[in-house]
Amino acid sequence: MATSMTRTFGALRSVTCSSLKNAELALDVRHPGPLFLPVRTKKRYFIPPAVGLKGKKEENPETKAQAAGIVFRQQYFERPINIACSAGVFDPYIPPEGDARLSTLSKEGLKQRTEQIRQSATSQLAIRKIKEHDSEFSTKTFAEQAQEIFVEAHNALTHFNREKLHSLVTERCYPEMTKGNRYKTIRWRFVESLEPPRVVHARCPDMVTKGNLYGQVTVRMHSKQTIAIYDRFGRLMLGSEEQPKDVLEYLVIERHLINPYSRWRLHGKIVPSWAPPKDPVIKTVAIPGPELNPWEEYDALNYKVPKPASVQWNK
Repeated sequence: MATSMTRTFGALRSVTCSSLKNAELALDVRHPGPLFLPVRTKKRYFIPPAVGLKGKKEENPETKAQAAGIVFRQQYFERPINIACSAGVFDPYIPPEGDARLSTLSKEGLKQRTEQIRQSATSQLAIRKIKEHDSEFSTKTFAEQAQEIFVEAHNALTHFNREKLHSLVTERCYPEMTKGNRYKTIRWRFVESLEPPRVVHARCPDMVTKGNLYGQVTVRMHSKQTIAIYDRFGRLMLGSEEQPKDVLEYLVIERHLINPYSRWRLHGKIVPSWAPPKDPVIKTVAIPGPELNPWEEYDALNYKVPKPASVQWNK
């Protein structure tokens, strides 16, 4: 009797369990999450020091890799270069002393003119080479084109238009134009051209390989310009926006002749040795004042700036 009862209870239990499982699957009933969460302990990576490594010297990793049969990768210590522009100005033009001051009718002016004609033989050969790669190049129209490039580049510099400036100046000229311009305001304006610009020098050098040619043309430009540079406090550092100045410049325009998609860009500027010195830059300097208590007031008229003590020095 007891055995039959246990059998019936076991059968009922199996039937109820199977029916409950089927009901859970049909209704998609899930049990609630557990009341405890497993906490992951912090991993501690501790590598014990090797025995007897203190007195030994470090071995060469290359020889160690060769002994282990591992191919050691060769390291190349090479400096990448940019061949979109040349490294500098090749055979720069030497402006005659007193240019834009001496008349061509005077004795010294005629001497300078004959010297220029004598030195123009190399320039004619370079112009012939440039025309082989650039059929539209002409010395009569190129000077005006170079002046437009110069004006557009300086307008892009004043507005901090980097994309346009990169298309108008070479990679060598870009850092020279933008160096030290951070936190400064530049106001530049091209007023007028005093003399028509003209091509005075041309060279066609090569770099890296013999056929990698660059065209460098020097353009003489005599014009009136205004420039004013303000510091980050709005104080004038250099120049004036209202007073124009006569500026004589020798611009170097360059193009990578081998590249068919290249263009003429501003590459540099030639400053002659006889040029007058530039105007000094007025810098804003903070002068330390006296230490005041909260109830005291600063009187600028009666305060004297302390002079530093004289110190002996040597070169």
